[in-house]
Amino acid sequence: MTGPVLAVDQGTSGTKALVVCPERGVLGTGFAAVRPRHLPGGRVEVDPAGLFASVLDAGRRALAEAGEDVVAMGLANQGETVLAWDPATGRPLGDALVWQDRRAETLCAELAEHADELKQLTGLPLDPYFAAPKMAWIRRHRTGEGVVTTSDAWLVHRLTGAFVTDAATAGRTQLLDLDRAAWSPRALDIHGLAAEPLPEVVDNAGFVGTTTTFGSEIPVTGLAVDQQAALLAHRVTGPGAAKCTYGTGAFLLAHTGGTPRRGTSGLVSCVAWRLAGDTGYCLDGQVYTAASAVRWLTDLGVISRAADLDPVGGSVPDSGGVTFVPALAGLAAPWWRGDLRGSLTGLGLDTGPGHLVRALCEGLAAQVAELADAAASDLGTPLDLLRVDGGLTRSALLMQTQADLLQRPVEVCALPDATVLGAAVLARLGADPELTVEEALPDGKPAAVYEPRIPPDQAAERLAAFRTAVAALLAS
Repeated sequence: MTGPVLAVDQGTSGTKALVVCPERGVLGTGFAAVRPRHLPGGRVEVDPAGLFASVLDAGRRALAEAGEDVVAMGLANQGETVLAWDPATGRPLGDALVWQDRRAETLCAELAEHADELKQLTGLPLDPYFAAPKMAWIRRHRTGEGVVTTSDAWLVHRLTGAFVTDAATAGRTQLLDLDRAAWSPRALDIHGLAAEPLPEVVDNAGFVGTTTTFGSEIPVTGLAVDQQAALLAHRVTGPGAAKCTYGTGAFLLAHTGGTPRRGTSGLVSCVAWRLAGDTGYCLDGQVYTAASAVRWLTDLGVISRAADLDPVGGSVPDSGGVTFVPALAGLAAPWWRGDLRGSLTGLGLDTGPGHLVRALCEGLAAQVAELADAAASDLGTPLDLLRVDGGLTRSALLMQTQADLLQRPVEVCALPDATVLGAAVLARLGADPELTVEEALPDGKPAAVYEPRIPPDQAAERLAAFRTAVAALLAS
């Protein structure tokens, strides 16, 4: 089956949609903003109706711009955002808890004795970042009615009537048996969710159902969690390379082949995708605040917009001794200390906006470099390069800093949002079973390549300063 597909990425701060043709490229684009609410106590919520409306709005805009029919649709999702809803009507039973939400920390503390067992079963550390603790919190504190699932299952139900989730998204719940890529009765029991009706776990490419939400009938044939969709679009289909997406947070994934790697570095082991019944795995590391940290600088008035990173940061030669650990929503992998706050040290009367910008870029790049080192440790071999996408890749200052601290080439994706392209690849694979993964993948040529410009000893010195600042936070 040939022809354009509609690909939709329902993200934290917005929904992006593309109409993608294998021969002619991107034919139409659409975007609709999403506005999560950041509340006291580390709570982050969003109106589910807004999520669904953004999918419709972005999808319709892309289709209108393309001006032609599509043969299939792919949908990428946020991963760990959860809600309760009525399966008979599709009506939400309250606001969704966004992946950044920390309110389930007390539930995780209660389950501390099971942390190692859950890590071995599911590949995931016990942390409120993942879906299961949020699901359990909703059941304990909000409602016992309906079903409680990740947001993708609800969106797909609204689109098609099906009750499914893909293997990669299911792998983000802490309820999936990692080795079998099926729900784990033991993990469900530990989280107090044994009686929950859960969606069917399906392949990432395959017919799910048909939607008429956008007008004409469109088969939904591709589903994925956002970061795994980006991993696929970056053509990282085997060990050796990694990708990092710089969105609201920054997310580094490294493929490990057909076997899950349960390392000791603090990274998450999870499903990359399941295609035609075959499961591929990856290591996953997270930085909770990336673009959201840039937005924080903007809100403070240090810069007026994200595009100012380069001119403001370029006005000074270095960070002037300032070190920034941008843990504004806690530290994720490999430390897993969501309770910590960020730090800004080395300030002086001579510190200016440019120094703060450079310190932020170094702090973000240092966290990603730590994740890459951890992935290399678990894989037992260094990563050859890092492929990157997301809005912040427009900053040459950040990307050069990343290459410098990583001491590896950094390849920037030709399109800034690889997640949507990954959803398009899965939609094509699901619509045409004869198609191979290699045939479905987009052109792999990068838009830019950043090579390290500083010697290894200087990179090590800058990383050591960052690690010292992190150690001070961990000891506080």
